[in-house]
Amino acid sequence: MEELRSLIGFTGMALIVAAWLVSIPERPPFRLSLIYFIGSLLLTVYSVLLGDPVFTVLNALSSILSLYNALRALRTAKRR
Repeated sequence: MEELRSLIGFTGMALIVAAWLVSIPERPPFRLSLIYFIGSLLLTVYSVLLGDPVFTVLNALSSILSLYNALRALRTAKRR
């Protein structure tokens, strides 16, 4: 049963990450990316404290992606 739960969790994580990769060309606004980054970072810490590897990896990747998007938004704003 534990293996099935892990398989379901990791499959869901893989699908979410795949969806993020497809959406990378779009640039969300800076404020949205910043709020998302802070929320994802807090959820990463929470997941680590719970000892949940699926949500730790998912939230860590979410934090990285949202920080990347925030930095891209800042660069775009400086060029204007």
